[in-house]
Amino acid sequence: MNHGSYSDDYIRGIFGRVKTIALVGASPKPDRPSHRVMAFLQRKGFRVIPVNPQARGQTIHGETVVGALQDIAEPVDMVDIFRRSEEVAPVVDEAIAKHAKIVWMQLGVRDDKAAAKAEAAGLDVVMNRCPAIEMPRLGL
Repeated sequence: MNHGSYSDDYIRGIFGRVKTIALVGASPKPDRPSHRVMAFLQRKGFRVIPVNPQARGQTIHGETVVGALQDIAEPVDMVDIFRRSEEVAPVVDEAIAKHAKIVWMQLGVRDDKAAAKAEAAGLDVVMNRCPAIEMPRLGL
């Protein structure tokens, strides 16, 4: 997979398979991008579960924050990562263990080694993109 360029069909296909998203790095602060993206995804009909160990037990947009992916009791289709690139690898390991189908790394976030590991485990990967930009761009 060329992670420098994704086809529109690839991105559309991802959104077509996703119902539940774990948003790692979700912030309860309204001025943070993760807060706004979570609200956007919910408005688009996705179930979004916020993940942030520092905010565990708080509520963001009506959902209780969990501390880690392993704390989510239900299946997760996509793991959306709002963390620095150097913090991605352990999140990808958790996504693989959780049997997620997709790992999505937000704008400015890229880890080619973690992406290769996810792909070897059968997950689709998107890096350095934001679903709140991609969906409107594709008319979704």
